[in-house]
Amino acid sequence: MQSYTIGQAARLLGVSPDTARRWADAGRVATHRDDSGRRLIDGRDLAAFSVEVAQSGAGEEDVSYTSARNAFPGIVTAVKLGDVAAQVEIQAGPHRLVSLLTREAVEELGLEVGMQATARVKSTSVHIDRT
Repeated sequence: MQSYTIGQAARLLGVSPDTARRWADAGRVATHRDDSGRRLIDGRDLAAFSVEVAQSGAGEEDVSYTSARNAFPGIVTAVKLGDVAAQVEIQAGPHRLVSLLTREAVEELGLEVGMQATARVKSTSVHIDRT
């Protein structure tokens, strides 16, 4: 499972690194240390926490409300696979994006909860890029 540094988590949550560090220090999100002593957050824990933060509205004052070329970098919070189709949810700061795509595309991209991904929006279509 992918893990994220405090800085990476802050970017995905749409807050400053200091805010993410304070949340970790307060125990709001679990961290562990790697061999070099860096604090890391497990991808699944960050995915769950990003949904909690978005629902509570925390950090909204630090969020930019621009789509910057319609790209929403975030973290995968849910993957629902059907026989042919799939549904992928991405939490990008305060934005929750849901895309319906083929199961084959999800499998080829290797998308799973906790990994980083970018939702690209064109008109009414949302395309998912693995980052």
